[in-house]
Amino acid sequence: MEDNLIRLGLIDEADIVLDEAALTLASLDHPDIDLAPYRDLIEAVAIRLEATGSAATARARAEALSSVLGDTFGFAGDQATYDDPANADLIRVIDRRRGLPVSLSILYVAAARRLGWEANVLDVPGHVLVLIGEDAAPVIVDPFRGGDIVDRDRLAAMLAPRVAEAAPAVQHIAAMPNRAILVRLLLNQATRAEQAGKGRRALELYTRMTALAPGFGAAWWERARLELVDDDVAAARDSLTAMLEMTREPALRRRVSDLLGSLVTP
Repeated sequence: MEDNLIRLGLIDEADIVLDEAALTLASLDHPDIDLAPYRDLIEAVAIRLEATGSAATARARAEALSSVLGDTFGFAGDQATYDDPANADLIRVIDRRRGLPVSLSILYVAAARRLGWEANVLDVPGHVLVLIGEDAAPVIVDPFRGGDIVDRDRLAAMLAPRVAEAAPAVQHIAAMPNRAILVRLLLNQATRAEQAGKGRRALELYTRMTALAPGFGAAWWERARLELVDDDVAAARDSLTAMLEMTREPALRRRVSDLLGSLVTP
């Protein structure tokens, strides 16, 4: 199963199928679970979505996604137990029909893409949304709230605390690459694990991140930090060396180099 993770880290960004990749990550914690029923449900969502009829506009497609995933299949945000690690585990998300914004967004985007619709996960300050459609007349939905359409006023309100002059235009929000979405999923789990005092679990998740996205320097840094907590200096040196190899920012390189120089392997 670890081979699947390594393979996922090696394939091209464009070849990542989001829902399948998220299932692969979840399966690392459920090695005895048969993934066939989960794949069947994902396929059933796509079939039901296609059966809704011709959806030629972004708004019609957004409404179809909301109807199928939110109403028919009952996927919504877990507002009662938001920090439950199960909310970032796609297997458990499908079991419970509840999840975090990022895990639910994966289901929305993947379902849309299966029908050839343009769809992307949007990184909004403090939240994750889904963009449906091309640049001409896109529509934004909030999977955490059952696929509700996010209008300009609401989007502006979400951006206002972080941006001095918040503009509600779509181009002010970044679409996330596939690999970054999966890293976000793991990061949610790692952060919660460490908050719960489960450092070893957090280390395991950061290790998965570095396999999935070797170019994500922050994961190498956090991995090294937790390896040092475990007094595994040799492993921390390896992690920092890997980070140094991919880091080009001078100040960060100096910081990593200084830490490396201070470590003495027993």
